[in-house]
Amino acid sequence: MIDLQDRSVCPTADDMGKYINNPLFDQFCTEMKEKYKCKEKMEFSACSWEPGWNLKFKKSGKNLCTIYPRESYFTVLVVIGRNEKEAVESVLPDCSAQVREIYRETKEGNGQKWLMLDLEDKNAVYRDALRLIEIRKGN
Repeated sequence: MIDLQDRSVCPTADDMGKYINNPLFDQFCTEMKEKYKCKEKMEFSACSWEPGWNLKFKKSGKNLCTIYPRESYFTVLVVIGRNEKEAVESVLPDCSAQVREIYRETKEGNGQKWLMLDLEDKNAVYRDALRLIEIRKGN
């Protein structure tokens, strides 16, 4: 089992998948790579907010989302910046009540909202996360 707090040992995406122990993680990663032709990068965060290993998906230097592993699920961070705000707010009425509430309750800082979406199964929150990532990707 991996130690997500051990900076000296970089886990692989497979290691992270075993830790999460939910087939949705592999499905999500596959969908990200196939749909966006993006690179995955394991990074260690030393920030006090969410320290430890996480998996980032980047395209053309832009971070599309970050995955924080949990036991039996994972959290996807999607940053909604000034450029995405109008588009996100236009689709928000079609999003799940849970995502609308997360958006409403997330404080804005420096013109950004950092949305933390917990994914356990392929439900409305999963679909909404992909929709927000699509907006984040832009052109």
